[in-house]
Parts: sequence; C-alpha cells; structure tokens
Amino acid sequence: MKYRMFVVATVLFLLAVPGRIDAQRGVRGAGPAPTPKASAAIDLTGYWVSVVTEDWKFRMVTPNKGEYGGVPLTPEGRRVADAWDPAKDEAAGTQCKSYGAPAIMRVPGRLHVTWENDNTLRIDTDAGTQTRLFHFGAAQPPAGEPTWQGYSVAQWQYGGGGRGPTRVGDLKVVTTHIRPGYLRKNGVPYSANAVVTEYYDSHEAPNGDRWLVVTTSVDDPVYVNSPFVTSTNFKKLSDAAGWNPMPCTAK
Repeated sequence: MKYRMFVVATVLFLLAVPGRIDAQRGVRGAGPAPTPKASAAIDLTGYWVSVVTEDWKFRMVTPNKGEYGGVPLTPEGRRVADAWDPAKDEAAGTQCKSYGAPAIMRVPGRLHVTWENDNTLRIDTDAGTQTRLFHFGAAQPPAGEPTWQGYSVAQWQYGGGGRGPTRVGDLKVVTTHIRPGYLRKNGVPYSANAVVTEYYDSHEAPNGDRWLVVTTSVDDPVYVNSPFVTSTNFKKLSDAAGWNPMPCTAK
C-alpha cells in the first residue's frame, strides 16, 4: 500500500513540474516586448556619405531634357519628362521635386541617422535638407496632403529576410502617400500613386570601413511600366565633418 502511494505521489509530482516550469517561463516572459530601437537588426545611426560609382551623369550633374535612359517610362512618363521646365518649378516653389522619397537617396550628399524615439528611425539629408521618418508598427498613413517624403512603414528582417544567406539583418521600408515629383532632376516623373520599397543593409569591409547599401524599388502604375530599381552606396563617417545642409534646387 505504501509503495502504491509513493508511485502515485511521484507521478503527480512529475505531471506538475512542467506546469510549474511553464508558469515560471510565463512570468519571465510577461514583460513588454523590446522596442524596435532595442531590437535593431543592424545599427544605422551616425553620419554617412554617398559614394557615387555608377550613373554619374544622372546623379552628379543635371542631365539634359530627354535623357531618361534606364528608367522604364510609359509613353505618358516620356511625355511628361520631355516637357520638363525647371523655371516653372522655381516659379511654383516646387524646387524639391527631385528630393522626394523615390529619389532622395540617389542625391549625392550626407545622411544623419538617429532615433526620433523608440519606434521611429529618422534620416536627415544635407542635400535638400529633407527629413525621413521610418515608423515601426504603424501601417496606416495619417490624414492630410501627401508630402515629399511620404509616410514610411519600417520593419526589421532578421537572418537575411529572404534576400541572401549572408545577411545578418535588413531594414525594409515601404513608403506611400508621396507628393508627385521626379525620379531624376531632369523631370523624369513619378506620380502620387508611387510606392517605394527599400532595403537597408550594412556590412564591414576588410579594412574596417562600414558601408550602407540602399536598394530601392519604385512602383508607379502611371509613369513606369515596371519597377525602377537602384542600388546606392554610403560610407560611414566618424563625425559630422563635411555636413553641409543645402536647400533644394530645380536645376
């Protein structure tokens, strides 16, 4: 009889142990989830300078009207690009048309990346003095008129995010609610329907330099007949030396 009671007690104890362990785990895991800032897959903060290694004639100088090679424009897109008039943009006060979210990362200059708060990453550009805010977890744009930088929804992607086995982590950003503007300074257009999808990757070179690669895809059913994809490189700087905010220009 005593043996039976011992066996029953032992079985009941063993059955209770997992529940106790689960309860303890539940207590430990009951705290708030880490913020996007605390759980960042890669550290993008600091100062960066663009390194132009391709598309020099489209980025370092303003191309001539009608030079829109490499952009898959629709016939309507070509018509609008061929009508580009920077003097009209200046008169209308829309000099920032080529500094909107679909194009700003291609504008040569410097970036300053900081955290606006625990859930919002901020990028300031010295070219055009633009500010981009990447919102984690907030999927809907606010009411109001579209802006040059639109509304950006961000998420960390760990373990490569499906973009290659060597990635440690990416930042994916999708931007909508954008004011119409230019993909290039010579009037190559994007519309208010444009959707910008970006991937931010950072890696360290063998010499210790830190690099940022921004892959941008612009989908626009009005002016391009397939996604316009670019890849832009930035090198990290040790400090703010060279930071030189300049206003937008139409030419």
